[in-house]
Amino acid sequence: MALEKKTQFPLFSKILNGGIAGIVGVSIVYPIDLVKTRLQNQNSSTGEKQYKNMLDCFKKSYRASGYLGMYRGSAVNILLVTPEKAIKLTANDAFRYVLLNKQGKLTLPREMIAGGTAGLCQTVITTPMELLKIKMQLSAQQSTSGPRTSALRLATDLISSQGLRGLYRGCLSTIMRDVSFSIIYFPLFAHLKSLGSNQQGTDLVTCEAPFYWSFISGCAAGGFAAVAVNPIDVVKTRLQAQGQSKEVPGGGKGTPGPSSVLMKPHSQSRDPHKLAFLNASGEAKGGGVARSLHQPSGIPAAEIPRYHGIGDAVMKIMREEGYRAFFKGGGCRVLVIAPLFGIAQTVYYLGVGEYLLGVNTSK
Repeated sequence: MALEKKTQFPLFSKILNGGIAGIVGVSIVYPIDLVKTRLQNQNSSTGEKQYKNMLDCFKKSYRASGYLGMYRGSAVNILLVTPEKAIKLTANDAFRYVLLNKQGKLTLPREMIAGGTAGLCQTVITTPMELLKIKMQLSAQQSTSGPRTSALRLATDLISSQGLRGLYRGCLSTIMRDVSFSIIYFPLFAHLKSLGSNQQGTDLVTCEAPFYWSFISGCAAGGFAAVAVNPIDVVKTRLQAQGQSKEVPGGGKGTPGPSSVLMKPHSQSRDPHKLAFLNASGEAKGGGVARSLHQPSGIPAAEIPRYHGIGDAVMKIMREEGYRAFFKGGGCRVLVIAPLFGIAQTVYYLGVGEYLLGVNTSK
């Protein structure tokens, strides 16, 4: 009898709720996310640190770029966060619905499976979104004047040179981060929410809880999960900020060769955005300002360390910067994720999607 009331899963209203939550949340916390990215990409082993801490990074970024500059790269994030959050939140609810046992309950292992699967689904969107966002954020960090490369231009260059796989650079580290985060976040949120519930539903998510408790539960679960997966996020940021070079013939490990997709200046270039790719002979083709495909505009290739995958990045970061480097930007990440998911739960609680679609939510 417990399952008879759940004859239909409100798919479209869930998708709309997720999209609205993503847009509102990202619009509010994006400047903090920009600070997080710059702190995580800062290699303290190369000399004096550019940023001392989160507040120092925020002040310097604001002084250099102004208010609008703090939203550099936000357009692609806001555009793609709608399907990303819609997929993540809707998939979790859908998998929880499917994984209910015969008694209409959800065990902890099944909650973790539902959350992890939802996190895996979202990486279809988050990998290219994060890649373009990071490049835009770091590009603005290095160049505060003159023409800037747009997200569309970056995406076009990546696709033209590497195909769609170019947009999925660092996908494995993104999958590790998002799956791990979702395995922690969704079950934790459900159990925290149930603590403030006066009426138990068919599972911990459908239980009734006051508005403020849903918000607090979302913030607390999001903040804890953000700290837990921050080391993976640091590795992901490093890989996506500069890309991965490969061992190439005649180049040795870490030495640029034809397949490392490095670029060099082209004297006849008239387009400051166009990239000059090296062919097998080391000649620039296509004209334009040459730089590494995986580094932001304005950053010389020699200044960026090269990591050969996740394992190599972990070892080099540990050896050169110590274990504390894996928690760079952790405070910023908590300030981004906690309210982002608190807002998401607020949108769900208020039933914005159901209201706009005219769905009857009365019990």
